[in-house]
Amino acid sequence: MNAPFRTPDGSRVDRSTTHTFVFNDQELTGHAGDTLASALLANGVHQVTTSIKLGRPRGFTAAWAEDTGGLVQIEHPFPEPMLLATTVELFDGLAARGIPGQGRLAEIADTAKYDATHVHTDVLIVGAGPTGLAAALTAARTGARVVLLDEQSEAGGALLGSTDTIDGKPALEWVEEAVSELATFPDVLHLQRTTAFGHYDDGFVLALQRRTDHLGGDAPVAVSRQRVWRIRARRIVVATGAHERPIVFTDNDRPGIMLANGARTFLHRYGVKVGEQAVVFTTNDSAYLTAFDLQDAGVRIAAVVDARTELSPDLFDECASRDIAVHLGSVVSGTRGDARITHATVSRPPADDAAPVVVPCDVLLVSGGWNPAVHLYSQARGKLRYDETLGAFVPGEPLDRVDVAGSATGVFDLPGCLRSGREAVESALAAIGFDAATGTHPGEADLVRTPGAGLVLWYVPDPATATRQFVDVQRDATVADLVRAVGAGMRSMEHIKRYTTIGTAHDQGKTSGVVASGITAELLGSRPEDMGVTTFRPPYTPVAFAALAGRSRGHMFDPERVTAVHDWHVDRGAVFEDVGQWKRPRYYPLSGESAQENMDTAVLRECAATRTGVGILDGSTLGKIDVQGPDAGEFLDMLYTNLMSSLKVGMIRYGVMCGADGMVIDDGTVMRLADDRFQVFTTTGGAAHILDWMEEWLQTEWPHLRVRMTSVTEQWHTFPVVGPKSRDVVGAVFPDLDVSNDAFPFMAWRDTTLGGAHVRVGRVSFSGELAYEVNVMGWYATAVWEKLIEAGERHGITPYGTETMHVLRAEKGYPIIGQDTDGTITPQDLGMNWVVSKKKVDFIGKRSFARSENLNPHRKQFVGLLPIDAETVLPEGAQIIEPPADGELPPPPVPMLGHVTSSYRSAELGRPFALALVKGGHARIGDTLSVPVNGTLVPVEVTGSVLVDPEGARRDG
Repeated sequence: MNAPFRTPDGSRVDRSTTHTFVFNDQELTGHAGDTLASALLANGVHQVTTSIKLGRPRGFTAAWAEDTGGLVQIEHPFPEPMLLATTVELFDGLAARGIPGQGRLAEIADTAKYDATHVHTDVLIVGAGPTGLAAALTAARTGARVVLLDEQSEAGGALLGSTDTIDGKPALEWVEEAVSELATFPDVLHLQRTTAFGHYDDGFVLALQRRTDHLGGDAPVAVSRQRVWRIRARRIVVATGAHERPIVFTDNDRPGIMLANGARTFLHRYGVKVGEQAVVFTTNDSAYLTAFDLQDAGVRIAAVVDARTELSPDLFDECASRDIAVHLGSVVSGTRGDARITHATVSRPPADDAAPVVVPCDVLLVSGGWNPAVHLYSQARGKLRYDETLGAFVPGEPLDRVDVAGSATGVFDLPGCLRSGREAVESALAAIGFDAATGTHPGEADLVRTPGAGLVLWYVPDPATATRQFVDVQRDATVADLVRAVGAGMRSMEHIKRYTTIGTAHDQGKTSGVVASGITAELLGSRPEDMGVTTFRPPYTPVAFAALAGRSRGHMFDPERVTAVHDWHVDRGAVFEDVGQWKRPRYYPLSGESAQENMDTAVLRECAATRTGVGILDGSTLGKIDVQGPDAGEFLDMLYTNLMSSLKVGMIRYGVMCGADGMVIDDGTVMRLADDRFQVFTTTGGAAHILDWMEEWLQTEWPHLRVRMTSVTEQWHTFPVVGPKSRDVVGAVFPDLDVSNDAFPFMAWRDTTLGGAHVRVGRVSFSGELAYEVNVMGWYATAVWEKLIEAGERHGITPYGTETMHVLRAEKGYPIIGQDTDGTITPQDLGMNWVVSKKKVDFIGKRSFARSENLNPHRKQFVGLLPIDAETVLPEGAQIIEPPADGELPPPPVPMLGHVTSSYRSAELGRPFALALVKGGHARIGDTLSVPVNGTLVPVEVTGSVLVDPEGARRDG
């Protein structure tokens, strides 16, 4: 099927390649090189969707990312919402539909790949239009490293949609020559389809490259669909061009109303006539080029409506030669039409008695001037300056590492852009030590017609229809909304933006921002320079979350760490949980004849086996920090609440670390390996934080101490062997090691070997049972683990996971930092006064213990809870209250005494139990309190935190 609005020849599309696509369930055709928008317009489709709030018809308003109306949902090959049809390259099999500003998330997994890469360069040039290409050629010829980015599918920028010449030849020939020359330089990275969407400090720019989007279903599976480039540049040249500015008038949102230069781009780049009869509404000379080109292509220009009262004779004569009517000193004050514009109302100023003229048209092309695309300059906190002549904001002051060139600075003639690009990069190169005197480029000296002065016109006022004068077409935000904001007392454009939502959709102020400032200034009797413009924030254009995530998705979303024995756990059917970034076995379900054990059954079995026989845990994920140096003992004394310098070599001590506020941040054990060497054990989740904490104090507060530290978490693997039979197992595996109480007391460590491998065994218990922690280097970890399992088989050794570990430690009242504490708990609150040294002069947090609040007897304190019914497993996090006199939960707000921190069913106790933080809890032992559970009050007895073997008799076997 021939597209009725396709020109017979010309354009940049490949007419030999036809693509079939579906839009709103209608099958249409286009060509390679089309965008979805150009293919739709070629088929006469102007209405894309309806507006988000008012349901009004919406169509294309521009040819690229400044479009405000053409939002679509891609349905095939992969559902993706909220894309602009003007930026979606057409491919065979594409299926899409218009959406009113709210898309639908995909219900199937995105199988495409996304990645990121880094590049360092001397000069980054953003924009491959004439300005950027001139800059890139100048820089490349000096031997500098150059990165050239451009968001279009091919270089050329505005030249792709024009008939300009350079040095007497078609400008696009110069573009092709420039691109070919750049390809010969090994230090030039030229990336098309790449949008620089964020500019940050120190020459850092983020850019999104659309690598295979245009290939559709033919995209190679092994190639990432999109790539985020993280670019560090010594200097940045911003050559991002400018956006044509709309004019606001009544019913300016109908399909068929678009920016004039967008229509010219559709004509020359894509070979598409945007209509059959057009009205052009302008305040400057640039729109006349569109009028002439469209008339020459067969589009009848019914009228040029120019708000200025004077026009240069050559333009007037050219209009006359084409029989184009020109209405000077006039404006378009309104439109008619439904799914598409059918008429434009042309009005003279109110002082003129002439009646409005209604002009039939199927397209209305608007040009209110040009706004330099200063977003990248502004994102780096560049100050903008209002240019009264342009009616636009331009870069207002030099910015470190950044040079802005071409139309982005308000230079709109082609020779000026070429010259500006060269001069900007010469300045940038000189600043970093390059000699950029490479001569001028062709076309810099070309003569250009001097444009007539433009008129700054923000809108055509009409209070009666202000609710239909759209400032932000995507948001359905109108002049009436600005009037309301000003009436509410708002004077800041940042406040007005949020009140009206203008510029908060995908437009991000490209077309609406400056216009909103101008209209607001007029409403307030102020000036645009006083109002300023809303902040440009990244991303400049929408970026998919998948692209930002890159390869950090699925199992790679967070780095997964596994121990050396991980495969053994997998083979035994372990169910894993994430602890920090580690995969730790949570429990090992056994499979019976009827079904597999659930977690509760498996944990009860593992607990009972460990308490009565022997269990083994893979505790390799515990944080381990090697601390060395002559002042290591003094250093640890300042970090822990108790003394570590007095620890004897060969012994272990439990310790608690507090923040400066006296609150517990971590706990663990410390081995003294030598007079000047310790090994610190931390919680799994706290390992990185505690090493950082230790380094911070050493480097910032005590740099005089001769201490150095390194993490050895990955190097040492730790296997607690726990239970009454643990001595038999460890003794059998290490026959040279005397494991008796006398030779190997509690909180001691001993070195031994196994098959030539160095093994360090510690008498440490996190369960209250007799226990040995076997430490070995990772290379030998699996072999040692299997030896322990083999030796323990005759004793019924049972591997257990983290859930059983939690139950065993909770029965003994051992807290888990971060679960039984919440950042507001001191050692005293935990009932651990004994771990706070009375001898040390100072340590981190000591002064805070004397604060009146920390001495308050009503602070939350660590206790045990036993449900009176001996059946209910209290939910962790459940609140604890005083028992109501009537037994009913009182209406809110209910005074809370504390909350449940840990709760389990105990095989040893034969009932559920819990640990909790309760106000004044230590003085309430023996009291009965209540815990609301699913609307029912469960009575609980407050007990001490140690519920199993409070005498500690089991520790020595």
